[in-house]
Amino acid sequence: MSKRVVGVSLIKVFVIAVVSLSALAAYANVSTDEGARLEKPFTPCRLSDPTRLQSISAECATVSLAETDDPSSRRITLSVARIPAVNRKKQIDPIVLLAGGPGQGAQLAFTAAASPFMRLSRERDILLIDQRGTGGSNPLSCDTESQGIGGSIAFDVASFVSLNDRCRERLGLKNNLGAYTTSHAVRDLDAVRALLGYETLNLYAASYGTRVAQHYARRYPNRVRSMVLDGVVAPETVLGPGIARDAQVALDGIWKRCSADTACQKQFGDMREKTRALQLRLQRSPQPIQLPNPRTAKLESFAFGSEQLAVVLRFGSYDPHFAAMLPLVVTEAERGDFRPIGTLFLLTAGSIQDALAVGMHNSVVCSEDIPRFDSSSVDRATVEATYLGAGILDALPAVCRAWPRGLVDSDFHQPLVSDIPTLMLSGSLDPVTPPADAERVGRNLKNSGHLIFDGAGHGQIGLACMDRVLAEFYANLDPKALNTQCLDRRMQPPFWLSLAGPAP
Repeated sequence: MSKRVVGVSLIKVFVIAVVSLSALAAYANVSTDEGARLEKPFTPCRLSDPTRLQSISAECATVSLAETDDPSSRRITLSVARIPAVNRKKQIDPIVLLAGGPGQGAQLAFTAAASPFMRLSRERDILLIDQRGTGGSNPLSCDTESQGIGGSIAFDVASFVSLNDRCRERLGLKNNLGAYTTSHAVRDLDAVRALLGYETLNLYAASYGTRVAQHYARRYPNRVRSMVLDGVVAPETVLGPGIARDAQVALDGIWKRCSADTACQKQFGDMREKTRALQLRLQRSPQPIQLPNPRTAKLESFAFGSEQLAVVLRFGSYDPHFAAMLPLVVTEAERGDFRPIGTLFLLTAGSIQDALAVGMHNSVVCSEDIPRFDSSSVDRATVEATYLGAGILDALPAVCRAWPRGLVDSDFHQPLVSDIPTLMLSGSLDPVTPPADAERVGRNLKNSGHLIFDGAGHGQIGLACMDRVLAEFYANLDPKALNTQCLDRRMQPPFWLSLAGPAP
C-alpha cells in the first residue's frame, strides 16, 4: 500500500474516531457550550403520518436546553428523530429537514411526504428536529375550544383576533412567547448538531424553513455542506402584504390552464367569472352545510361562506392534484351542491389545525415581519379585489399588537452572501413563495442553481424522480450540472370532469 493511501486511510480513521467520541459524549449526557443536554437517548420509535394510516421506523430522543439566552431560565425539550442510513458505509453528514409554516414540525412534515426521502436515506441519516414551539418541542398550539372545525381557520378579523388573544393569555402563563423566533431556532439547531457529533449538515428546507436555512448558513457557514431550498423566502421579504396578490396570481394561472384545456373549458366555462359570482353570493348569504367529516366520520354542521371558499381556493392552489379538482367543486357549488367543496374544506381545515402551531407562528411573524410591515405602501384596492381580500392584511397587525416580540438578529433580513452549494426549487404557480424570491436569493449565492416547474404549486419534493435529482445533488454538490431529464417528462394532473375523477 502506498504512503498516500495509508495517509488517507489514517485521516478517515481519525475523522470517524472524532465523530464517534462526540456521539459517545452526547450519549453520556455531556452538555455543549450552549447548555444543551441529551435528556433521553435515542431509542427505537415510529413516526406516524397525519392520517395515521402509515408509520415509519426511526430513532427518537429529546434534548433539553434553556428557553431563553439566560442559562438560568426554565428548560424546554426538543423532540429529535433520526432515520438511520441504510448503507453501513454511510456518509457522515446527515440531511436535516427544516419545515415550513411557520409552525409546522419537521417530523410531521417528513411523515406526510416520506417516500422521496427514502432514496436519500440510503447514504445519509435523515435528522428531524421539531423546531421549538412545534411538533413535540414544547408546541405553542392554540386550542380552538368550542369553535368547531367549520370555524377554526376562517372567520372575521374580530373573531380571529379574539381567539388569538385567548391563546396568547393561555400560552403566556407558562412560556416566554418571545423566545420562539428563527434567531433562537438556528442556535438550537447548532446546539443539537454539536451534541450529536455531526461536523456538517446538508439542509433540505421548505417554505418558511428556507428562511431558517439561510439564517443558519449565515450564522454557521462552516457547518453547512449544502442546501436545497424548496419554495424560497428571501430574507428581506416581509410575509403578509403579498399573500393575497400571490394567491390570486396562482389561482388565475389554474383557471387559465383550464381555459387552455379543451375538455375543462367545455365542461366548466369561464372559471374566473364563476368564482367571483360564487364569492359574492356567499358574502351575502352563507350556505348552511351538514356533512360527515372525512377525517373523523363525525357529522359537522357549519356555514359555508366566502371565507371558507377562500380557504379551499388558497390551499387547493398549493398542490396541482388538489388544483385539478377546483373547477369541478366550484362549479358544483355554483349549481347549489356544496357537499364536494364542503368536504374539501373539512379536509383542509383539519389538516392545518393538526399541523400548525399557531402560537409559534405568531411569535415568528409578530417579531420578524410585522415590525417591518408598512401598510401605506400596500395598494389596498388591489388587495381587496383579490379573492382573499384584505383580511390577512388587517388580521396579522391586529393579532401582533399584543403578542410579545422576541430576538431578531440585526442582520436577519440581509441577503445571504455565500458560496455554499445550493439548489433552489420553485413552482411557477406557487401561491405563497413565487419564483421571484428565489431569483433574488440566487443573485447572492455564487454556487446555486434554480429549477422552476411550469404549472406547479408550493413544494416540489413530491415530483416524480425528484428523489434522484436530490440524491445526485447531495452527492456531487454541483447545482448547475444536474441531470434533470426525468423531471422534463413531468405531466400536469388532468382536471376532474366529474366526481368519478379525471378523464382516463
